[in-house]
Amino acid sequence: MQSTAISTADYISQLPEERKAPMEKLRETFLKNLPEGFSEEMAYGMICYVVPHSTYPAGYHCNPEQALPFIS
Repeated sequence: MQSTAISTADYISQLPEERKAPMEKLRETFLKNLPEGFSEEMAYGMICYVVPHSTYPAGYHCNPEQALPFIS
């Protein structure tokens, strides 16, 4: 689901009620297992997990100004 939310909390609050709990559980699982130095952000209208520029300064090869995508 693509969204105009600017935060993960906004994104989850906009989900249909039956999708909120599963999405929160999935998010908790990702955050618990995310490699050190990786981060969560909103991009492309969804929650994304990325390798930030502080860890990988070259960024995403298609757009080096963006962090390197990991999970979307």
